[in-house]
Amino acid sequence: MERRQFAVIGLGRFGSSLARELVRLDYEVLGIDKCEAIINDMKEELTHAVVADATDEDALRALGVRNFDCAVVAIGDDIQASVMAAILLKDLGVRQVIAKAITELHGKVLERIGVDRVVFPERDMGVRVAHQLASPNLLDYIGLSREYTIAELAVPRRLAGRTIRELDLRRRFGCSVVAINKRGGVVITPSPDDVIEEKDVMVVIGKNEQVEAFEHEVCR
Repeated sequence: MERRQFAVIGLGRFGSSLARELVRLDYEVLGIDKCEAIINDMKEELTHAVVADATDEDALRALGVRNFDCAVVAIGDDIQASVMAAILLKDLGVRQVIAKAITELHGKVLERIGVDRVVFPERDMGVRVAHQLASPNLLDYIGLSREYTIAELAVPRRLAGRTIRELDLRRRFGCSVVAINKRGGVVITPSPDDVIEEKDVMVVIGKNEQVEAFEHEVCR
């Protein structure tokens, strides 16, 4: 299976943390920024890193961004450049366009032009967004410490009807389901015989690599 490809436009604090985490998760990442110094700092950490103006349609076309699975507009405080880049990415046919918003109004504008998801950096860390982009069933991701993570994962159809015992997460991955959010309410510390259904949300806790292994093997 080919690795998914991401383009991250704007490598400030949010964009760089997002890009680094996607690389760590073994995805191909193209970093784009107007600042040559930033690109020089990041080029050894990303799959590709180029100096380019993301408001220049010809430049984006030449970089082949239309072939990427997802493009993230993480431009800093230049709202006009952010909106223009998002419009161009949508026009070029990028499959999924995510954009960072600075204000609520900026976010509304991005939604109006058809951005697939708007991210507010003050409440969405780059690392968290990277995990959510990597796994469509991952609803939230919180690093409890350097070693441990808690994640909310939507139950995919193929797992529906299984019990916690059948999932056998502790033996297979080393992580645990600590709660299940069902339509009728939340089940805290579910028993081995509790059944998960499609659209339930499992709250899973474990070491970073354990949760990532479960998320990658079972929930994608």
